[in-house]
Amino acid sequence: MKRRTCLQVMLAAAGGAVMPAIADTLASPDQGRPIQLHVDLAVDPAKEEEMLDIFEKSFRPAAAQQPGFIDLRMLKLQSTLRGPAPPGANYQLALTFASEELRQKWISTEIHKKLWPAIENTLTSKNYSRLLYEVY
Repeated sequence: MKRRTCLQVMLAAAGGAVMPAIADTLASPDQGRPIQLHVDLAVDPAKEEEMLDIFEKSFRPAAAQQPGFIDLRMLKLQSTLRGPAPPGANYQLALTFASEELRQKWISTEIHKKLWPAIENTLTSKNYSRLLYEVY
């Protein structure tokens, strides 16, 4: 088999396996658009590695198993290019779910109730902003 044909077959097989999984995570027309939650966090520099460890090893894997989960990122502020950054915030959590209803179900789970306080315990302030967006 020629390399190009082999590569095309492999890509087609991979796409066939991935596309249904992506389609399942998107909201159906009757649910509306997916949502994205942005949470500005003031992580204590002395506890930064602890927070990232909890996020990577426990929080993100638990969230990824929830119905409606699309994506979850932890963003570290590098610089402010225009306008002020949220006071004290050095990280932003960006969570995407198929709907707000499914996100609410995730935050009411026992695992979320256990893991989110562990992340909060790495913050210098628990007075963080939470902004909910509709994804277009």
